Amino acid sequence: MIQQVMTAPGVIEFRDIPIPSIKDDEVLVRIKRIGVCGSDIHVYHGKHPFTKYPVTQGHEVSGQIAGIGKNVHSLKVGQKVTIEPQVVCGECYPCRHGKYNLCESLKVMGFQTTGCASEYFAVPEEKVTPLPDVMTYDQGAMIEPLAVTVHAARRFPELEGANVAILGSGPIGILLMQSCKALGCRSVLITDISDGRLALAEECGADHAVNTLHEDFGEAMVSAFGPDKADVIYDCAGNDTTMGQAIKHARKGSKIILVAVYEGMATVDLATLNDHELDLDTTMMYRHEDYVAAIDLVSSGKVRLEPLMSAHFPFRDYLDAYKYIDANREKTMKVIIDVDPED
Repeated sequence: MIQQVMTAPGVIEFRDIPIPSIKDDEVLVRIKRIGVCGSDIHVYHGKHPFTKYPVTQGHEVSGQIAGIGKNVHSLKVGQKVTIEPQVVCGECYPCRHGKYNLCESLKVMGFQTTGCASEYFAVPEEKVTPLPDVMTYDQGAMIEPLAVTVHAARRFPELEGANVAILGSGPIGILLMQSCKALGCRSVLITDISDGRLALAEECGADHAVNTLHEDFGEAMVSAFGPDKADVIYDCAGNDTTMGQAIKHARKGSKIILVAVYEGMATVDLATLNDHELDLDTTMMYRHEDYVAAIDLVSSGKVRLEPLMSAHFPFRDYLDAYKYIDANREKTMKVIIDVDPED
């Protein structure tokens, strides 16, 4: 089989290696689609702090089961699946208390361990989640980022009936907007500095879309929700400007949730955060229940993934996909690699 390997920033090779044999508790997945995410782009540019080279990428995936170990009983050959890419110890305090997404020695396929960017991938049964037959492989490759936003949305337990503000209208911001609405919030205001991204957010169901280059965020919240502003603010941009907007304009005593990953050290107004008794919370990846919920939201039509699919590239053109993303940052949402384009 063919396996993708990034040997250095911006350098990708394809290696011809044997199809992996599977252990008794593993399944062999024929990989169909791979989504490219922001963290992959950091690796491409040599800016991911926790990834070394060479590395085989691929953690947003869909595929079809091609073989099962003798101890695997919950899955069958031919089934559509996605893969949960977390590798955890199972022994630390978070793992023992059901929060394995916070494992003290967490590794993620495609970053600290071998990813799924190959024609076949052997993986433990417990990491494989079935997809409905009616779901496309394109949709299946986007369940991972959607699970990120389902988990983030649930970090605010009072979401039902809430007014929500989201800073950043990239793929995660728009998926989070859809997740919040699907999980029962009243209204969503989303911001960005790109009119194109805001138009796409409106197409996907945003109630209010505001370009903060031209409109003050605080005034926009009052216009959208009245003087009580938002019940929760999610920062999906992850920079000092957006976090500064959130802290400055949040309703006193409300919550801010950081979803994005800061590239560097933050410089933010903790004095105002303290003075206004704001809760600054964070969110980290997902757990299995978030995958199950994400699949249900897509299957039920409550979340639309197709508007976010920007382009497809053949497996051998992996490098061209990165070049396309760099050249089209403003309008690119999700780029998908077709490992097996027959389906």
